[in-house]
Amino acid sequence: MKKFLLLLALLFLNISFGQSNTAIYYFIRHAEKVDSSQNPDLSEKGLKRADLWSKIFSEISFDKIYSTDYKRTIQTANPTATAKKIQVKLYNPKTLNIESFKKETLGKKVLIVGHSNSIPKFVNEMINQNLFSDIEDETFGNLYMVTVVGKTISFQLLKLE
Repeated sequence: MKKFLLLLALLFLNISFGQSNTAIYYFIRHAEKVDSSQNPDLSEKGLKRADLWSKIFSEISFDKIYSTDYKRTIQTANPTATAKKIQVKLYNPKTLNIESFKKETLGKKVLIVGHSNSIPKFVNEMINQNLFSDIEDETFGNLYMVTVVGKTISFQLLKLE
């Protein structure tokens, strides 16, 4: 039921805010990884979650998909990127200029895959508030949605299991 409601909410946002001055951002953390090494692959559970994200996002017409340059984030983004026939664009959260990013993605629907510390920080910068803290180590199902219509910014956090 949660998945159905999430899909319904995403579809509503996709239809309601499809205007050219509107940007919709979907932020997720990478899925579960095999270990705590420097650049691990996704675990079997993580690969299943990446496929689930692709199913959840199946009705969204993404214009761009961004990922940090790590195996786990790229592997999380890939099922959606493959289904949408979009090449994943790499970004570095440490050097990202938020205003340039906003200009580059104006009028777009964008998926951003990052990390437990970088995604909340990125969302906070997008909404010009400091509301979200780092994601707990065991949490992989947060979906942050930010909608920008002109100068109006709205956001929500959906928590999946």
